[in-house]
Amino acid sequence: MSVAFRRESDDEHLEPKFELPIPPGPNLVTERGLALIAARVEALEAELAGLSDEAEIKRVKRDLRYWRTRQATAQIMAPPEGGTVAFGSTVTFRLNGKARTITLVGDDEADPSAGLLSFTAPLSRALMAAEAGDEIDFAGKAGAIEVLDVG
Repeated sequence: MSVAFRRESDDEHLEPKFELPIPPGPNLVTERGLALIAARVEALEAELAGLSDEAEIKRVKRDLRYWRTRQATAQIMAPPEGGTVAFGSTVTFRLNGKARTITLVGDDEADPSAGLLSFTAPLSRALMAAEAGDEIDFAGKAGAIEVLDVG
């Protein structure tokens, strides 16, 4: 029989399981972000203690490796000072005629629907070092963003 038609086991046809990707660059966090990471580690450790299914144990251990790495590499940033956009700032701006407010946070704390945007996002990078009243180029458009307030 040809090797092409021989099947060793069903395992060889399963999708490979990879580690969760660590975002590149520094792991900057707010105090809230560090607390969220610690809570996630604690929850996964508790979940792992009650598991008996081998596949679930592997999944939780993989997730736990990610969150423990994020906890170990976290760099707490001091709250921003003054009216210049920096990590941790809450910024109100106008983009395409619509006013929005976002807070710049770490990668793991980001939740765009809640107004928490990663400091590595293109919009966040465009806003960095801006002050109220500044007009910023964004997405190839000159003056696309008007910074209204920085807190």
